[in-house]
Amino acid sequence: MSAEREARRTALILASAQAILGSAGPIAISIGALAGHYLLGPDKSLATAPVTGFNLGVALGALPAAALIKAVGQKNGFQLGTLITGLGGATATFALFQGGFWLFAIGLLVIGVGGAFVQQFRFAAADNAPPQFKPKAISFVLAGGLVTAIIGPQIVIFTRELLAPVMFAGSFAALIGIAIVGAIILSFLRVRDSRHSHGAEADTPARPLSEIVRQPRFMVGLLCGVGSYALMSFVMTGAPLAMVGCGFSPDEATLGISWHVMAMFGPSFITGALIQRFGVERIVALGLVLLVGCGIVALSGIALWQFWASLILLGLGWNFGFIGATAMVAETYTPSEKGKVQGLHDLILFGSVAFGSLMSGAVYNAWGWEMLNWIIFPVVLLCLGALGLLALTRRKAVVA
Repeated sequence: MSAEREARRTALILASAQAILGSAGPIAISIGALAGHYLLGPDKSLATAPVTGFNLGVALGALPAAALIKAVGQKNGFQLGTLITGLGGATATFALFQGGFWLFAIGLLVIGVGGAFVQQFRFAAADNAPPQFKPKAISFVLAGGLVTAIIGPQIVIFTRELLAPVMFAGSFAALIGIAIVGAIILSFLRVRDSRHSHGAEADTPARPLSEIVRQPRFMVGLLCGVGSYALMSFVMTGAPLAMVGCGFSPDEATLGISWHVMAMFGPSFITGALIQRFGVERIVALGLVLLVGCGIVALSGIALWQFWASLILLGLGWNFGFIGATAMVAETYTPSEKGKVQGLHDLILFGSVAFGSLMSGAVYNAWGWEMLNWIIFPVVLLCLGALGLLALTRRKAVVA
């Protein structure tokens, strides 16, 4: 079997697992804040704390997940991640029955730790692909999120009242079944055992982490990835609260998140090809411009179509910005360096995302939906400036 064909098979299996296990994210995000609102007393300013718990779990789990995967192999590590996801779902369900807000937040944190293993799928797809197929492999895996966009919100809609009168408990109980299905899919995975790597690539001495992260391309890629993802989380986390606050139903808010997640992952079928054709920096810049479009539409009014349209633009901007930024970072390290670089990358990335989701509730509670969207503009300007500076520096180096 050719290397590209095997890489395609690996990417498709990981995409399928992403489609199933990745639905934990939309479930946690679309109703995490609403469930927090349901559990809290009169002061609702911490309603998004459970969503922050989820994002914090992804951040805190990043380095341990990378280390465990390196120690036990990608396949075994990913299977462990499914177990953690199921445990988190069970904890969140129990917390809702007990009316425990902070236990519920801990449950979502555990789900987030399981999500840290899912975040490694894109790296595994790239690691097991030849150089020319790496961008497409990443895109294939993230394209699995298109199915996630359908599965996650539909699970919420059909299970939200399944265990009534305890609202939302059925949706989190469903994560146990999701974890089992994900484990079955991952059992078909065939990947190189990272514990016993051979060849010239594995023998290449690893540079110090400080040397790797000082590369301008790494820094700009990380900045654009953090900017794209943190802004997406910041706006998306507050969107269900804003929609319900404007008189729309929880189901309409959930469908808005569904459209958003479809926009996040739908373009992934072509993003890799677009990067190969137009260059990664142009695609990242396009993603940042689309984020600006999200802010403009959101600030234009509070009709349902404006919420949904802004969330769609937010998802599209995330796709091009984040996939492009991930590809930029992937160009800056060798196979022998990947574990520590990927772990640090995701720690910084999802730590920023967690902070964004926590601030989303506080900003929305204090200043409303409009302020959430005004914050998009300075962050995008900073990222575009960094991209421009990188391009200018490279052009000067070529001329010299």
